[in-house]
Amino acid sequence: MRALFYRYGSICEPFALSAFAALGVEVSEISLEVENKRCKPSEVIKKLSEAFYGAHYDLVFSINFFPTVSDVCNIFHIPYAGWTVDSPVLELYSRSGANACNYIFVFDKCQYQEFAPMYPGHVFHLPLACDPDFMQDVIKRADEAEKDGRFFADVSFVGSLYTEKCAFDRLQNAPEHLTGYLDGLIQAQLKLNGYYLADELLNEPLVSAFKEHMPDFYAPMDAPQLTDAAIISQYYIGNKLTAVERQRLVKLVAAHFPLTMYTASDTSGIPGVKNKGLAKTLTQMPLIFHDSTINLNMTSKAIRSGIPLRVWDILSCGGFVLTNYQAELTDFFTPGETLDVFTNEQDLIEKCAYYLEHPTRAKEIAEAGLSLVRERHTYRHRIEHMLNVIFHSRV
Repeated sequence: MRALFYRYGSICEPFALSAFAALGVEVSEISLEVENKRCKPSEVIKKLSEAFYGAHYDLVFSINFFPTVSDVCNIFHIPYAGWTVDSPVLELYSRSGANACNYIFVFDKCQYQEFAPMYPGHVFHLPLACDPDFMQDVIKRADEAEKDGRFFADVSFVGSLYTEKCAFDRLQNAPEHLTGYLDGLIQAQLKLNGYYLADELLNEPLVSAFKEHMPDFYAPMDAPQLTDAAIISQYYIGNKLTAVERQRLVKLVAAHFPLTMYTASDTSGIPGVKNKGLAKTLTQMPLIFHDSTINLNMTSKAIRSGIPLRVWDILSCGGFVLTNYQAELTDFFTPGETLDVFTNEQDLIEKCAYYLEHPTRAKEIAEAGLSLVRERHTYRHRIEHMLNVIFHSRV
């Protein structure tokens, strides 16, 4: 089998490439978008067309979904598989989502339930994955000078607070009734796990008022099924919810326990945080996850039910995960055995206290989590399942 991998620089791409190779799939790459983030659709069309005229491919694959890639594959009648790793992926609302060549794999079941009726027979649920062999190799190769006290921590958090990239905060001169309603919606949503309110509570007058006071309102072209309400809910409010929740929980944890953060976000206003700046994804993060007693995960609110990549990565490093509740967690894990879950602020503090007092138990759970993901949840497992879905359905 021969596949063409359309790349844009996702951290997942090297692991997917390794999985294809392990399964005996010959892979060629197009890295146009890695080299030039502003490449035009016409350049993508030209590059893909040249590749298709020059060789035979059984499949085109990408991390996330690219409408232009789908359109070219549809013309050449080549199956196109896009596996989402982000949320939201607003490109899924484009007209290209309905192309007959598509095999769209989404990691979030709620997202799957939304798009499966739009594109019957072309949307599938595929959770994210990890590469324990790679991560464990990084940990084993780390020299003592690099590990000596540099990454050990009681509680660690790796990631953004979303404060520096929250488009919601560009809202200008909004009337009091709009800001009051949105603030009430945000505060209510933060108290509710497992159900997303914003999709149902944005009526037309609120949507119109929001657009009026939001400069350069985000409006993707060629997305007939994407409403303004959905953009506000998923893009603007989702990011704001994440920013508010992460700031609140980080302040809470730092007030009770030593908290080390690896982030470019401004933490100067949060007492007790030791901010070590950005961590290198492939060389430092595995050590952070492995050597921290507790690795805290706070899932982006745009991810409705799915398990974010951070959880899989921590587990693959043999790290202990303490995460917010997500509806799909119990489909794959047993809380208290392979990771643990907090359901509210009090629960978060109580569980941090327990595992800091019982680090051996945290390590036992981490080892069980590593064993589980190594056995069932690697990129090879996911890619193999994806290929079975695509080529079985075409027999």
